[in-house]
Amino acid sequence: MTHKNTICLWYDGNALEAATFYAQTFPDSEVTAVHHAPGDYPSGKQGDELTVEFTVLGIPCIGLNGGPTFKHSEAFSFQVSTEDQAETDRLWDAIVGNGGQESACGWCKDKWGVSWQITPRALIEATTDPDREAARRAFDAMMTMRKIDIAAIEAARRG
Repeated sequence: MTHKNTICLWYDGNALEAATFYAQTFPDSEVTAVHHAPGDYPSGKQGDELTVEFTVLGIPCIGLNGGPTFKHSEAFSFQVSTEDQAETDRLWDAIVGNGGQESACGWCKDKWGVSWQITPRALIEATTDPDREAARRAFDAMMTMRKIDIAAIEAARRG
């Protein structure tokens, strides 16, 4: 299926592995097609997997096996809204536990270098609270965390 806008993510030969992991980890995600190179290219040969079409939480993506030239950075991330601590833990643990790494404030990176924000809905509600002091307390609590602890955020919000 052709979409008007598709996110293209660059991989070093492992786009299908990444897309398969995303499809197994996130709801409304799947690998939809694998395309092989019609000819040789700088980082591969004719017949190699060149692109992988997939969705992540319903967002259309293409994984391009472009080689080692370009790396992912935190300048791009998927922000995943979670409903509760169980969902937050499950997604965080899947990413970090599969060769990824933790970062600050609900951010982590998968083993391919793609950044993810595992963001409980309660965190957004707390940090955008019309009571600016409550929002500041929640924000300050978030700044001390790696994986977001919803109970701690809500306690900080309440003061």
